[in-house]
Amino acid sequence: MPKNILTRGHSRALTRHHRIAAAGVAALGAAAIGFSAIPSNASTTTTEVAAPTAKVAYSTEQIADVHAGVTDQLAGASVKAEQIAAKKQAAAEATAKKEAAAAAAKAKAEKARQAEEAASRAAERAEVKKAAPQKSYGNTLDGWIRESLAIMKKHGIPGSYEGIHRNVMRESSGNPKAINLWDINAQNGIPSKGLLQVIPPTFEAYHVPGTPKNIYDPVANITAACNYAADKYGTMDNVDSAY
Repeated sequence: MPKNILTRGHSRALTRHHRIAAAGVAALGAAAIGFSAIPSNASTTTTEVAAPTAKVAYSTEQIADVHAGVTDQLAGASVKAEQIAAKKQAAAEATAKKEAAAAAAKAKAEKARQAEEAASRAAERAEVKKAAPQKSYGNTLDGWIRESLAIMKKHGIPGSYEGIHRNVMRESSGNPKAINLWDINAQNGIPSKGLLQVIPPTFEAYHVPGTPKNIYDPVANITAACNYAADKYGTMDNVDSAY
């Protein structure tokens, strides 16, 4: 009986198909041995193994784009903030202009109102003055004395027609331009002047408002002299000599 080809002392080399078949048989045998080695009552544990993480490729161009995008966003936010601030500033300036215009209009209206009231008062005074008859005094000694008495009455200065006339005749004989150049006052450089011979310092001190500041003016001279006499003697009526 011929011997098996596998038992021959000088067997031929295994072909490629033979080697593959043998490897498959060996693998199946190993698997069978493995399963048979596990006890029948043992539990099987399955372990999950994480799949290897794929490497991520990074690009410098992508990073640059992201950075540029953030920069653009920040720049846009800054511009927006500036625009908001500019709008607020413009609104504040507009409000300030409106308030200033309103204040100016109010001041103008108030000024116009005051001017109107002043004009109204002036018109009223003019009407009263026009309605009241103006008393006329002659440009004579009699007229001067009577006009002076009217002014003295308004200011509460005592004196009578007779007392004024008597002293005027004694002092100047009724000459409003009279001047004394020989008495002690003249020697001191302050001569007496006018109807009632008043020295300039006395005229200035006792001048009565409503009369001219001219020592030679007849009414102003009489009124100032009577004011002085009232202060020193009670009234011009009490004066009978140089005073």
